[in-house]
Amino acid sequence: MNRRLFVAAILALSALLTAIPSQAQSAKLGVVVQVSDDSEKNWNQALNVVRNIQMDYGKDKVNVELVVFGHGAGLLRFDSPLANRIDEALADGTQVSMCENTMKGRKLTPADMHAKIGYVKSGVVEIIERQRQGWAVIRP
Repeated sequence: MNRRLFVAAILALSALLTAIPSQAQSAKLGVVVQVSDDSEKNWNQALNVVRNIQMDYGKDKVNVELVVFGHGAGLLRFDSPLANRIDEALADGTQVSMCENTMKGRKLTPADMHAKIGYVKSGVVEIIERQRQGWAVIRP
């Protein structure tokens, strides 16, 4: 009797361990790209990183969020020199989030910003929470 119970337990454990990797593989990878400086060169680099992540993993296999705060606010202004690249990133499925704390501190309103972006209360907290959820954090 004990032998049958032992064999049944081993088989059940084996089935469970076999199922775990397939569930983990089906989950999308999450990547946060941080922009917090005022360099157009770095803004371009961040957008290149977003594009490369989506190309290498496949847009349907990765969630990418561009989180902008602090000195990076200019990237998401309606008159940004990179507004067309923000449009492309959004069209490719990138979530683009602007920090409301930064907007408040710089006296910016949604009318000052790119029309299609999203907002988070705190860019830093958004990054922390994504990291807690297992997302990779990249700061080009």
